[in-house]
Amino acid sequence: MSFRIASCLRTTALAAGMALAALPVAEAGTLKLGMTTWVGYGPLFLARDMGYFEENGLDVELEIIEEAALYMAAMAAGELQGTASTVDEIMKYRSEDFCFKSVYALDDSHGGDGVLVPEDLDSFVDLKGMEVGLNEGSVSQFWFNVLLKENGMTEADVEITNMTADDAAAAFMAGRIPVAVTWEPHLTFARKANKGRVLVDSSQTPGVIVDVVALECGVIASQPDDVKALVKGLNKANDLIRENPQKAYEVMAAGVGGWLSDPDEFAASAAGVNFYGRERNAAFFAGGDEGEAGKLIKLGNEIWGSFGKLQMELGYDDLVDASFLEE
Repeated sequence: MSFRIASCLRTTALAAGMALAALPVAEAGTLKLGMTTWVGYGPLFLARDMGYFEENGLDVELEIIEEAALYMAAMAAGELQGTASTVDEIMKYRSEDFCFKSVYALDDSHGGDGVLVPEDLDSFVDLKGMEVGLNEGSVSQFWFNVLLKENGMTEADVEITNMTADDAAAAFMAGRIPVAVTWEPHLTFARKANKGRVLVDSSQTPGVIVDVVALECGVIASQPDDVKALVKGLNKANDLIRENPQKAYEVMAAGVGGWLSDPDEFAASAAGVNFYGRERNAAFFAGGDEGEAGKLIKLGNEIWGSFGKLQMELGYDDLVDASFLEE
């Protein structure tokens, strides 16, 4: 199975290569985006396959690349014009030499991510001193550190074992580790197998794990009509999700494919996210540095900055161009 797999590569080394990359000029009327296999990216496939992009004169090519470092490097080299990824993930790659900005929010995790613990563990502070399996450098580490911060703790209070979210779930199910930070469908598998319990999930931290479409700044400047078409198509896709979810899930399952190719599996996984349409985008990106998006970026500065993962300190204007939402 493939999920939102984040890279453990050093982003500083990658950034050095990015600075040397010569960006080809993108062809007007086309956008190529990279992403992992994730239910929250379904609206992109829905808009493509229902012809919503095409009716606005835009050809969108979607490429599954199951590692953040690879799709970000491809965007830096001009092989992609943008990506779909979490806000915290893309923050690690933004630099003075590699400019990209979020133009649309796709979804947030609403129960799709969680912390698996022993059945008898009562509260988050009881994790002190315990081994926790998670993917270092990924959204799992970011989110877990948000939880630690909310409970007056740091990673020094637990013992981190670095492993992918898939491996963490497998190790938990096998009894090899007591705590795992993972995501669906592993949370559901654990519940069905009566293996421990989900101590906390992302429905309790709304607006923290947010997926966005980010485009390279040169593309935004040179292809504004294409960005407008992208936004229009995604808005229409979200309208269909709201009005006819069964039809939308069938189309998205076929488009996203992989472990989500079954419409029933897609629908079950979609229950763990909130899809963002035009109204939710307007609310999320409103308020600049003091709005939802701005505060999430500040949180990313605090957490990833403390781990030395950022190339620069970022503000709202460094990572967001919400002007196309008004179209």
